Amino acid sequence: MSKSAYINDTLFPIQEGETILNFVRRHFGKDYVPTLCDAPNLDPYGACRVCSVDVALVKDGPAKAQASCHTPVIPGSFIFTESERIQRLRKNIIELVLTDHPLDCLTCEVNNNCELQTVAARVGIREVRYPAGKNHLHYAKDKSHPYMTSDFSKCINCGRCVRACDEVQGELVLSMAGRGFDSHIVKSNNNNFFESDCVSCGACAQACPTSAISDIFESKSVVADKKVRTICTYCGVGCNLDIAVVNGKVKSIQAPYDAEVNEGHTCLKGRFAFSFYNHPDRLRTPMIRRNGELQPATWDEAYDYITAHLSEVKSKYGPDAIAGISSARCTNEENYLMQKFIRAVIGTNNIDSCARVCHSPTALGMQRAFGTGAATNSIIDLKYTDCIMVIGANPTDAHPVTGAKLKQFAMKGKTTIVIDPRRTEIARYATYHLQLKPGTNVALLNMMLYYIASAGLEDKDFIERRTEGYDEFKAQILKVNIDQLEEITGVNRELVKAAALAYAKAPNAMSFHGLGVTEHSQGSYTVMLISDLAMITGNIGRRGVGVNPLRGQNNVQGAADMGCQPHQGAGYLNAYDPEINKQYEEFYKVKIPIGKGLKIPEMYEASIGGKLKAMWLMGEDLIQTDPNTNVVIAAMNNLDLLVVQEIFMTETCKYAHVVLPAASFLEKDGTFTNGERRIQKVQKVVEPLAGTKSDGQIMVDIMKRMGFPQEDYHPATLLKEISRIVPFFAGVKWEELGENGKQWPVLADGSDTEILHTETFKRGKGMFHYFDWKESEELRKNGKEFPYIITTNRELEHYNAGTMTRRTGNVDILTEDVLLIHPDDAKKHFIEEGDMVCVESPRGKVDIKARLTDEVKQGVLSTTFHFPDLTLNVITSSERDSEAMCPEYKVVAVNIRKSKGKFKEREKV
Repeated sequence: MSKSAYINDTLFPIQEGETILNFVRRHFGKDYVPTLCDAPNLDPYGACRVCSVDVALVKDGPAKAQASCHTPVIPGSFIFTESERIQRLRKNIIELVLTDHPLDCLTCEVNNNCELQTVAARVGIREVRYPAGKNHLHYAKDKSHPYMTSDFSKCINCGRCVRACDEVQGELVLSMAGRGFDSHIVKSNNNNFFESDCVSCGACAQACPTSAISDIFESKSVVADKKVRTICTYCGVGCNLDIAVVNGKVKSIQAPYDAEVNEGHTCLKGRFAFSFYNHPDRLRTPMIRRNGELQPATWDEAYDYITAHLSEVKSKYGPDAIAGISSARCTNEENYLMQKFIRAVIGTNNIDSCARVCHSPTALGMQRAFGTGAATNSIIDLKYTDCIMVIGANPTDAHPVTGAKLKQFAMKGKTTIVIDPRRTEIARYATYHLQLKPGTNVALLNMMLYYIASAGLEDKDFIERRTEGYDEFKAQILKVNIDQLEEITGVNRELVKAAALAYAKAPNAMSFHGLGVTEHSQGSYTVMLISDLAMITGNIGRRGVGVNPLRGQNNVQGAADMGCQPHQGAGYLNAYDPEINKQYEEFYKVKIPIGKGLKIPEMYEASIGGKLKAMWLMGEDLIQTDPNTNVVIAAMNNLDLLVVQEIFMTETCKYAHVVLPAASFLEKDGTFTNGERRIQKVQKVVEPLAGTKSDGQIMVDIMKRMGFPQEDYHPATLLKEISRIVPFFAGVKWEELGENGKQWPVLADGSDTEILHTETFKRGKGMFHYFDWKESEELRKNGKEFPYIITTNRELEHYNAGTMTRRTGNVDILTEDVLLIHPDDAKKHFIEEGDMVCVESPRGKVDIKARLTDEVKQGVLSTTFHFPDLTLNVITSSERDSEAMCPEYKVVAVNIRKSKGKFKEREKV
């Protein structure tokens, strides 16, 4: 029998665990009961009591005032939301609040958009009967930060900012100090915003009901001409953004509370780093290289030049002399068009994307283990898991919203295993931090699998029903030499054993991995061993488990889904299979190539060798981001035609024959697919800058110029086409994606899938794989002369090469790349904090400012490549994953010495 309670004498059904406030809101709307300290993404608090209601246990019986936000509904009770007593109570509370609040509403930045103002009007405040307080009025406005501001004279001590910092971000920067009228918010050790430990996520500003904490964009005060919901362009979390537009320009960004991905939260990049979109540096006209210089041209001139030169190359050398590289920053539809252009118009399988240099080992490894190379579960499963393993990832910096959730999990004392050469932020809270030597993931995972198998902790029923190859795998894993592996990894065996047993014994365990897994010579093998860990313990196919790659860029999943790799067409169908080739030819109604295509590293080799003559890049800055810069430059210089679609004049653009100005994510429609396979709407917020076009329309234009009848770019039209060729997009329709998108596979009836492999694997049964650890060729060849290992990472404030974030206020927060070096290593070389350090590899050298820290072990260095003047990839190698050809960014042999002078920016091309 369903339980019920009365609201103002009308009976309504109750949901299990429901508070009175949620109960009333569900039936009468969110504004029916006023609140001040309540927020949708915060736990009930009960500080303000404005939400109080009268509750009686029997009809016409005595009633008691209860704070509705944290009081459970009592079945059969009688709730009165507007009794005379409750109305007096609410009015009295607001009057008391206003005694210590400046009554300057008409000049306040949040006038007409202030929750206190709204609630005061709601409860009937016309005057304040109490004498004014004096304490809050003396606070000066804090404008120290590039984004965040505070004016604590407007603070009402609701605690929402403190709780947002604690419960949403997990940063614990804000707290309440003082008593009574002296109660006030402090930042860190009573610092200003800039000097505090604030990570600029803006959760406190969005939570604040007044203007006590705000931002330079005055996000809460905006009376927008329109608000548009779209998806963030930065990492693979796929945060939803509500963007306010005033006079055709982006004014501010907030995070929608009803977004399933980010639940009212985002990082400083998503919330604040949008001003790049109309920066003066934006490209606004096509350019053609004439007499050695890039010069402005019309779109027709650029298209004519490209068409003529592509046709000449194709006629003279054949279609395989042409290649294309697509972009994870572009939409699914744009990536689909790019691979279609290369295959159906040019006639070659020489198509790849930046997934090659980040998560290609994930796709390959998980396809071999499970049949599908995507996340098995969703981020919501963190609410159902008992143990997390984070390997080769620093999510609080690289995937901040998901990282905050992972950090919250660890901070609550739940079993957390971190495998990383650096002591990352999550590692500080971890139950077990296995701080291994870079390049030894395979060795360490073999140790974990050995301890699980030897302890008899396998899920024998799951292995028998759902997998194959286990007996052979077990025979190999039980033969490993633990003494040798302990020495190789540099991690105490007892710590590894404890972590392995904790993972195996947890009722539900999830793993998350990043580029510290994939960007190794044994990256694909590592992914398969992570899959082994999940299968040996039965942690696949249900809530709270699985193997979950943390995708680096906003649409790296989608670029691969759409066929931007040489060996697999749209939908991961085998591009080299004659039967599938016939299927593609029938679909596209043209001849489709079946010959082997080139991956990105092979494209460089082919160009230098004179076999590749033309290359088309869509949103890729290869010279800044790909390894072994001198090799990349040589490859670019040897091309007869290099076409680059970009929004800024990147390092790679400087080598192009034609540059085409593209639109940013704010200026186009389409879809992105995030790391949990969620296909979400990217919606045009503002019109493209004059002279620019969306990447998709550029592809359509050139396809038409070269004789292919392609409809104009629109995601609805293209999704209809994609749904007919990509099996797991079968039910995807633009008009049905809604606010929160759908997770593939989306069936023909429109239903989507949160969890993969619930009954069976895509390949039938999951396959176990065993691999011996092998030392990287980089260290084997160069380790003696270059005894240090440098590994690369990403900082919170910037994004890869920083092309976008360096043109925002983020550059005022993090201003340079630095070299993390252990104090003992620094001492050997007479290096002190802030000194310039010459870092030299067999390929070149760079100068980086030293930051002494024990975050890294002796012998290990770490840095970023957010600023182009560093040219870090001059020192990285061409070593790559043996299977997927992903570059080995994470293991580079170097030597160091104190530099004599500051680094000089290299001469521009």
